[in-house]
Amino acid sequence: MAILIAAAILGGLGFVLGLLIFVVQKYFGVEVDLSVQEVEKLLPRYNCGACGFAGCQEMATALLAKKAIPTQCKPLKQEDAVVLKAYLDDYFKSKK
Repeated sequence: MAILIAAAILGGLGFVLGLLIFVVQKYFGVEVDLSVQEVEKLLPRYNCGACGFAGCQEMATALLAKKAIPTQCKPLKQEDAVVLKAYLDDYFKSKK
């Protein structure tokens, strides 16, 4: 009987904490722009900083804010730059 009480207490505690996490995320959660992640996938992801930004995520954010151009990324291959430029063109056309 004692094991059932312990299991019920742990189950109830898990439920309450899970509910608390849900409520906190609902009110304090930060929404992430998925297009930043898509642009970051198109970059080489070396996080080298050769572009002048802290890493590829910062470069992707700058590209989407039109504060950078794809050629700033030194390790980016030419064929990957074409794909990145096409993605950015489509992104900016859809935002109009």
